[in-house]
Amino acid sequence: SGGPGPALMGADTLIGDDVYNLQDEKLGDIKEIMLDMSSGTVAYAVLSFGGLLTVGEKLFAVPWDALKLDTVNKRFLLDVDKDNLKNAPGFDKDNWPDMADQTWINEINSYYGSTLH
Repeated sequence: SGGPGPALMGADTLIGDDVYNLQDEKLGDIKEIMLDMSSGTVAYAVLSFGGLLTVGEKLFAVPWDALKLDTVNKRFLLDVDKDNLKNAPGFDKDNWPDMADQTWINEINSYYGSTLH
């Protein structure tokens, strides 16, 4: 059946999973899982939003702890308004940020109310 559920999962099984907000609006889908190699944990899910067939699509690094698993509907939930997401710090698929940069980390964490360091 696939999709979210087990406590331990292969990262590639999450790629393509839908992300919805609490108002049941589709925000996008997961394009990539970013691992923190020093701690061995998932740091971010890269969310794809908007665009048509990847043209004009914007990517967002969402702190892993900001996402909740919706096992019933086999998707992820992110408590963010769709309009707010449009204004979130995002990036282009050809221009990824330095995700190890502390300034960037602080900006993302404050935006999503995350506690990652």
